[in-house]
This record gives sequence, C-alpha cells and structure tokens, in this order.
Amino acid sequence: MITGVYGQDKTEGNFKSISVKGLSGAHIYSGMTLNDKISYGYSAFDIRFAWQPSEDNLWTLDTGFSSYGVGFYTASVGDPQVFGNPTAVFGFVNFFLSKSHRRNVLEISPALGIAYHLQPYDPETNPTQDAIGARMAVYFNVDFGGAYKLTRELDILYGINFTHYSNGRSFTPNYGLNLFGLNAGMRYNVNLRQRMLDPNPYTTNVVPARFERPLAAVNKKNDFSNSIDLYGAISTIQNDEDAGTDLRYGAFSVVADYRHYFNRKHGVTAGLDLFFDNSLAKDYSNTADRYILAAHVGYDYMFWKLAIRGQVGTYISDDRGKGGFFFRPALQYNFAKNFYAQFGLKTRAGFAADWLEFGLGWRPFKW
Repeated sequence: MITGVYGQDKTEGNFKSISVKGLSGAHIYSGMTLNDKISYGYSAFDIRFAWQPSEDNLWTLDTGFSSYGVGFYTASVGDPQVFGNPTAVFGFVNFFLSKSHRRNVLEISPALGIAYHLQPYDPETNPTQDAIGARMAVYFNVDFGGAYKLTRELDILYGINFTHYSNGRSFTPNYGLNLFGLNAGMRYNVNLRQRMLDPNPYTTNVVPARFERPLAAVNKKNDFSNSIDLYGAISTIQNDEDAGTDLRYGAFSVVADYRHYFNRKHGVTAGLDLFFDNSLAKDYSNTADRYILAAHVGYDYMFWKLAIRGQVGTYISDDRGKGGFFFRPALQYNFAKNFYAQFGLKTRAGFAADWLEFGLGWRPFKW
C-alpha cells in the first residue's frame, strides 16, 4: 500500500473526479438514404464520474493506476424524427499516457455501454432510416486527448473521439451510426480526505486534490506462458429483407484458441472457428450447408480481469457469401480461475456486422 502524511504525500487520499465535455463533428456513413439528414454533423454532451485508485493491487499493477468510472451521454445527430435523441450510459477506463508530474497529460479512454432513445427503421413511418433498426444499441466510444492542469483542482480537457452505435444485425437495417470529431471540456478533481482532515472552506491545511501516479509498473510475467481456450457463443440475427418484422434467426460460434502470453498485458492467439448461421436458410435448404469453418489470429491487451481482444480471420470452407475475411473485436472478463465471459462482434465482408456474440469460455490447459 502507498502511504503518506496528510498534506505532504501526493499519493494519500480518496481521489475522485467529475468531468463534462462537449463533442462535435461529422458522420462516417456507409448507407444510402440518409446523406441529406447528416450533412450538418452532430453535437453531443458527455459527463463522467471517475474513481482514481491509489493503492497497490492487481488493477493498478496492470494499468499503471488508470482511473475508471461511469458516464452519461446525449447527442443530436440529425433530424430527431429520423434518428431520435441518442442517449447512453456507459463504463469507461482512462489510461494515462504521460507521467503524472507533467502539466499536460495525454490520455486514451475507451467506453462501452447501452444507447437508447433511438428512432428505428419503420417501413411506414421511418422508411429512410437504414442506420439503426432498434430503439436500443451498443454504444462504443474512444477518446484520445489531453488534460491540462489549469489550477489545483481543475483540468482543461481536449481531444478527438470516435463514437459508434450498432446492434450487430440483431435488428435490421444496421449500417450503424459512426461519429468522428473533436471535444473540449473541464474536469474537477477532489480528494475526499480533505473533509476528514479539515472541512473549513478557508483552511490552508489541505491535502492534494490529484493523485500523483508512481512510475508505470513493469510488465511482469504471467504464471503461465501458454493456454488452450474453448469458447462458445450464441446470437440472434435478422436478414435485411425481414426489417421491420419479428422474423429472427439463431446463430452460434464455437472457437478453439491457442494463446501465448508475452507477459501479464500482452498476448497473441491463433485458432479455429465453427459458425452456424440459420439466417442462410433462404439460400441453403440443407441445414449442414449453414455451417462454416474458419481460422483466425489475434492480439489481446490484458489488465486486471479483463482483456480487450482483436482477431482477424478467413474462411476455410465456403464463405456462404460472407466475404473473404472477418473481424472479431471483443471484451473478455475472467470471472473465475479458468472460466470467462465474452462479449464481441463478428463481422462479415470486412467491417459489416454479422452478429453479436454472447458467450462463455473455458481454459482447460495452461503451461
């Protein structure tokens, strides 16, 4: 544990922060019917509450004392009769890229949550909406920027950001909303130990408002260097011609992975995939023809009990019209020693959504 004396040690305290940002930019749109609706870009508001850990533990060892928290987002992305009023709640991690003693600190913050208040496609009332097919979607945002320490408590925030809403072909149409732009705002830092020490608002007996992070920890070796992982996931999907109806199809993925761990943070994978896609029934009446065999390679960034995964694969059997390769971005959570849950997106024909994967994995062999 990192210890100190009130008012002297910059690591002692109960550190929190709240930030507000405005965002603005343009759409990255791949559909066909909304170009006139998105020509004015978008504007958004983002508020985040963060916890700053200050004790030595598995999280701080792996992330270099990164902060984490929850946030709220609301945006105007175009005509509300077409798009609705996108709103999201999310969790995020703030990875610091610069040493904490610097006046200006670079940061990268991925966020994942649920977007709602969306206006979906409807063949009668909203026929041009080909970006979103449901009232709710997965919300993903990544922000890269900086925090300039203006005063003892206040940071000026600035950066670039990318935001994506998608339901992964759970409902169609699903070109998705992709937003890219700039942001600016403020962050207020507070040490809750101040009230315990001296709550007088005029006192000069103060504790630091910010946590001064120590030097980044070394990427220590894992307890094992290799593993075999078995993973299974299910999904529900809809074909484009079924948009606006209740007709749905089941799909599943079965994956066998070899993973090599360079250390606690970085690893690479290679494996085989067996997919079953029942939405192919309209073109393949024989059930056996709806199975597809594939292979993939990937990279894992691991910290605490989480792993951010990126995989690219190609089909060994006939691709059934899905294109030459696919991607699988995913988030993995290790809830037990040899078991994990994983949420990801399997794509088709490059970056188009094929289905969302909700699955469980088992790690039977480690060495």
